[in-house]
Amino acid sequence: MRNGELGFWWRSLGGVPDPRPPLDGPCEADVAIVGAGYTGLWSAYYIKRALPSLHVVVLEREFAGYGASARNGGWAAGSLEGPARVYERRGGRAGLLALRRAMFDTVDEVGRALAAEGIEADYLKSGQLEVALNDAQAARLRAGLALARESGVGERDLLALDAGELKARVRVSGARLATFTPHVARVHPAKLLVGLCSAVERLGVIVYERTGVRELRPREALTPVGAVRARWVIRATEGYTPGLGGLKRALAPVNSSMAITEPLAPQIWEEIGWTASELLGDAAHVFVYLQRTADGRIAIGGRGVPYRFASRTDRSGESAPATVATLARKLAEMFPTAAPSALDHAWSGVLGVPRDWCPSVGADADTGLAWAGGYAGLGVAAANLAGRTLRDLVLEEPSELTRLPWVGRQSRRWEPEPFRWAAIRGTYSLYRQADRAERRSGKPSRLGTLLDTLSGRR
Repeated sequence: MRNGELGFWWRSLGGVPDPRPPLDGPCEADVAIVGAGYTGLWSAYYIKRALPSLHVVVLEREFAGYGASARNGGWAAGSLEGPARVYERRGGRAGLLALRRAMFDTVDEVGRALAAEGIEADYLKSGQLEVALNDAQAARLRAGLALARESGVGERDLLALDAGELKARVRVSGARLATFTPHVARVHPAKLLVGLCSAVERLGVIVYERTGVRELRPREALTPVGAVRARWVIRATEGYTPGLGGLKRALAPVNSSMAITEPLAPQIWEEIGWTASELLGDAAHVFVYLQRTADGRIAIGGRGVPYRFASRTDRSGESAPATVATLARKLAEMFPTAAPSALDHAWSGVLGVPRDWCPSVGADADTGLAWAGGYAGLGVAAANLAGRTLRDLVLEEPSELTRLPWVGRQSRRWEPEPFRWAAIRGTYSLYRQADRAERRSGKPSRLGTLLDTLSGRR
């Protein structure tokens, strides 16, 4: 089994592309975007399409798609992390519902954009199943469904499935019940990234790779070879934001790990079902997320070592052996017939988590600085909405998107070290303890509920 080297998605394309040229000196632009992941590239795409005369450049420390954009689980999910009450406080019930609908539509917009640009990224809008693997998880799903109904979410957007209805879709060992939402699509993350980057370059955007940015100032991004001055400078660095001057505590780079099987034999798929290829996750506190890939594999992800001291990040994306073993056990628990299939590749990456778990997008006309991120693992689709919103903000064209309640909000900063390291590592350790208690008792853990409150996740 391979481990690291940035992951299976890149390997399936024959490895990372040849590097693009770096910036060779100071320059000026209308829009300078820092970070060539989904957020940066979608922003460049929509801005350049809206106003082709603009000179738009993208500055990337490594290469396009180095980070989470090409290492994630391939879930284009029509939802945002964070408590609904945070968005409702800013925009009221109407604002919360508008944001929810905007995210639902974003899943379709990703599909429309891929089709328009001829990008083959294994896009399949198959929906998502959240599965309860024990009685405590079942109780949590029921409670979550009741809250969703109270907030206006109907059966068209979130549907309960009993064990028999779930089994007709996919046979997950020990599953009690599930919920289903249609607003999620499967993608191949690296195919999407490579196709989007090519589309951006066809529009005339210049992507400079191997060009690190050490600090952002009003209308300026500082690189080792000089300043890039622009009317607008967009920060799209997600989990790598702490590497920028003055932003060490803005986001926490939380690690997530993945493993993928070899292609499963047809008789195994007949036993499992899963013919519609829904995205699949469990309802544990330390949850896993899975997809059935277009080439007949199962990709499974979850938290391993959640955080490295002082917001350090990896280079090649290796996963700890203990994390790989945990993912293999979870796969065997959910799909015993798939257990004999060898794991083919494991890897990891970092996602950006705000202190209150709520992502944001914004732009300051006085400084020319704009930003988006903090998706906490749900950035595949959210980055598209962020890119379209940034387009309207930097072009100073008020729209329904610029009025959404995630626009312009700021999360408070993370605690300094060593408190940040102790809090994040300790929280995930206690979440695992809560999951173990729930498996034994069959009842929702009070510890888990307390941790949700203290961490800001719920």
